[in-house]
Amino acid sequence: MNDFTILAGGVTSPMGFSASGIHCGIRKNKDKKDLALIVSNSLCSASAVYTLNKVQGAPIAVTKEHLQNGMAKAVICNSGNANTCNTDGVKKAKATCQALADELKMNANDIIVASTGVIGQPLPLEPIVDGIPLLVSQLGIGPTNGTDAATAIMTTDTVIKEAAVSFIAGGKTCTIGAMAKGSGMIHPNMATMLCFITCDAAVSPAMLQQALSRTVNQTFNMVSVDGDTSTNDMVSILCSGQAGNPEITAPGEDFDQFTGALTALCTHLCRMIAKDGEGATKLLQCTVTYAPSPAIAKAVAKSVITSSLFKAAMFGEDANWGRALCAIGYTPGDFDINKVSVALSSKAGSVLVCQNGSGVDFSEKAASKILAQDEIIISVSLGEGQNSATAWGCDLTYDYVKINGSYRT
Repeated sequence: MNDFTILAGGVTSPMGFSASGIHCGIRKNKDKKDLALIVSNSLCSASAVYTLNKVQGAPIAVTKEHLQNGMAKAVICNSGNANTCNTDGVKKAKATCQALADELKMNANDIIVASTGVIGQPLPLEPIVDGIPLLVSQLGIGPTNGTDAATAIMTTDTVIKEAAVSFIAGGKTCTIGAMAKGSGMIHPNMATMLCFITCDAAVSPAMLQQALSRTVNQTFNMVSVDGDTSTNDMVSILCSGQAGNPEITAPGEDFDQFTGALTALCTHLCRMIAKDGEGATKLLQCTVTYAPSPAIAKAVAKSVITSSLFKAAMFGEDANWGRALCAIGYTPGDFDINKVSVALSSKAGSVLVCQNGSGVDFSEKAASKILAQDEIIISVSLGEGQNSATAWGCDLTYDYVKINGSYRT
């Protein structure tokens, strides 16, 4: 995969997309935006992937229905209420789409709808319906419009998560923009995580789904904050085709460029999500190399960054490598623990802490300096193959318990 430069920007960076974000009244704090909108000025090829939790938010059911034809034109998302486990949830998600369709004079079936927030509380529909005229009136193509939309989907996030990337397809410069939210209830197979992606390349719905599924498996499904897979996860993408490239309808160089750029962008957002984990002070990246299979490489990387004991050690700046080896050891798969090596590194340096399944002498003082940084890399070599994988997580802190002990109150 080629190197792609991450750019400032967001969902309005590609041609043909406008966005807005307002406070409509779902959230009590009037200073917090709670309703976001993205609109394309033409019908787009579209696809999405969703949480694997058996409990799924009502908007997911509606969006799945709307995307059966692989086409969409708009995205609407509220924060502050997940619209999950409610008997009238689907009805309200459809009513949201219809109210927006009436305002935009479009087909309600061409709308992706999403919600995020507290589970099990009825979604107040009136603030959304009453707020849609203002939401539509504030649509714009500027970067601040994209940021307004990105802000409106945040819950416990402390930073806005948006970015863009460009690539060449068919001799045309194409752009992908995205906004995401996610800070807690985050675990492989996605999280309380939403990501909305826009692109001005022409890509067929079938190839779009293939690219998105492949990318999500390498990126968002490799992020964990707390081991809880949420009910409302969704990653969706709209491609307007306005960059003017010949439509990507089959594997080839253009498809590889598109998929590479999409993966680079989603990797960037994954790192932002993991680093902004609830209460987190450190981004943890576990890279596994020399694994006997891709599945084992992914499983080991996930196992390390989801270990509560290891995450707590990273918070305490304690090079307790035995906890990492323990997490590697209970990972399913056939590999020899006696060939495993582990190193810890950051911008302060690197230290080998385990070789061939056993501890080695290292400076605890040097290790402590390495672990005092806000981004830590855990490098694991399984020593028996050519496969690799990377997962992202964060440390486990006192503040995580404080945040989640009073999430509803």
